[in-house]
Amino acid sequence: MPNTVFPGDDPETGPDRTRGGAEPPPPELSGAQRAAISGLLRSIDTIAEELGGRFATAGHELAIVGGPVRDALLGREVHDLDLTTDAVPQRILELVDGWADAVWTVGIDFGTVGLRKGGLQVEITTYRSEAYQPKSRKPEVSYGDSLYGDLARRDFTVNAMAARLPEQGIVDPFGGLADLAAGVLRTPGRPEDSFSDDPLRIMRAVRFAAQLGFTLAPEVKEAAAGMADRLAIVSAERVRDELVKLMLSPDPRTGIELMVELGIAAHVLPEIPRMRLEIDEHHRHKDVYEHSLTVLDQAIDLERQRGMEPDLVLRLAALLHDVGKPKTRAFEDGGRVTFHHHEVVGASMSKSRLGALRFPKDVVADVGTLVSLHLRFHGYGKGEWTDSAVRRYARDAGHLLQRLHVLTRADCTTRNRRKAAALARSYDDIERRIDTLAEEEELNKIRPDLDGNEIQRILGIGPGPLVGKAYRFLLELRLENGPMEKEAVAAELRLWAAEHTP
Repeated sequence: MPNTVFPGDDPETGPDRTRGGAEPPPPELSGAQRAAISGLLRSIDTIAEELGGRFATAGHELAIVGGPVRDALLGREVHDLDLTTDAVPQRILELVDGWADAVWTVGIDFGTVGLRKGGLQVEITTYRSEAYQPKSRKPEVSYGDSLYGDLARRDFTVNAMAARLPEQGIVDPFGGLADLAAGVLRTPGRPEDSFSDDPLRIMRAVRFAAQLGFTLAPEVKEAAAGMADRLAIVSAERVRDELVKLMLSPDPRTGIELMVELGIAAHVLPEIPRMRLEIDEHHRHKDVYEHSLTVLDQAIDLERQRGMEPDLVLRLAALLHDVGKPKTRAFEDGGRVTFHHHEVVGASMSKSRLGALRFPKDVVADVGTLVSLHLRFHGYGKGEWTDSAVRRYARDAGHLLQRLHVLTRADCTTRNRRKAAALARSYDDIERRIDTLAEEEELNKIRPDLDGNEIQRILGIGPGPLVGKAYRFLLELRLENGPMEKEAVAAELRLWAAEHTP
């Protein structure tokens, strides 16, 4: 069995008593955990033996650290490797020269060298410590000289474990094994110090809760709540990346609820806690916040049922689809509550927030489109829509049509089984009609029956704005009537031109 270092003990300097006395040793590695670590090391035997041997021969330490060790112990698949060493970046480059298939130095300013060997991607980082100055958006990095010191700077104890190479001993100075078994997130030192060093760890805590199903230790929750405003110094891109990982996790609801509970959402997605509309004895209506979380859950369930991969655009749209309600809420006679045009306001708000978080433009646009369209189906009634209305519904959704199907179905959260069943039947009908029209008319390729050259020839005009206007008229004609004979379309075009040409 690999050697295990007990929590609080520095392999180089001996026991640490700065945290209030000796701590009990962590549990022995279980048979399954031993097998997991052995399997991890077997899967990377080339790196474990060859690269570990290279560093050892040169008098340097090397260890697998952080996520790969944690994931192996959890039985999760390990794709890429994070290694740490006492060698400085230039020395790392010398040691991997001629051995790695490819090397890159994008992160070398932060002490990281990337490489590829066979099918594995590896990052090797010099022992280091990071700290943010009070108003800095970037950490100050300094190199360390011990594995213990490097692990001490890690975000959580479950990420502060290492497997030494090539000897394969497990290093666990802060009780990560025990916290892994308990499913608890703790920090190696005081959480206030950890979150001060890198405030993004506050977001990472709620992300791990959603991703791994862990709970936050009480002191971690308290520190996160008290220091949430420190997220303001972190770049929008780094916050966005954590939010993306949270939203694509198996249980994003848990992460969102923690963000709201701890006041983190106020600094990342302030629109979400604002959806917790007060309910009083005179104006009763659904809690928009809880409804939105339920829609998110149901959208994820439908993803799985339909064999879809976790879909960021769909999940963001589910979370934000009613974000415009607080701004549009109005009270009418008889205690009725309305949210007129909240889908339009919500689309604008969604795009503004996601843009501020530096999401790609296509994600911002797609989420905004889904939010703006999420109510469209509710005008369908019992199937009274004409074929032209169905065509427009499919045309307006475009490449987002399947996502719109899922979002619209997920938006039904009524507890009235009869009403829910009726809505489901209606949406079954609209999907069937879209499929039929798509098969007959290739809805995803709808174009006017005449192209620009034909428009110019029939009207006897050259290129210019009138051609574009005529094209849009013919597109509406196509949506209204379906495919038409070209002679009939030409006749309609001439009538339109007679009214619109000076």
